[in-house]
Amino acid sequence: MTDTDIRDKLALERTRLANERTFLAYIRTGLSLLGAAAVLFQFFSSINTYIAIAWVLVALGAVVLIVGGFRFQSVNARLK
Repeated sequence: MTDTDIRDKLALERTRLANERTFLAYIRTGLSLLGAAAVLFQFFSSINTYIAIAWVLVALGAVVLIVGGFRFQSVNARLK
């Protein structure tokens, strides 16, 4: 193996690891939004404004999880 081959392999591996870290960040963000919505539902169930905000957080959390999954798959496919 030449130095260029090794460098290319290492660069590809770094890119794969960065893709995984980004995917995990999407998951963490989505779950945090869903957790915040759960707190609002639990403690402020009688105030309609907080319920509306909680539903927005649920929608945003779901969107973040879905977008993160699609981005992870598309980058993974391009790397292969």
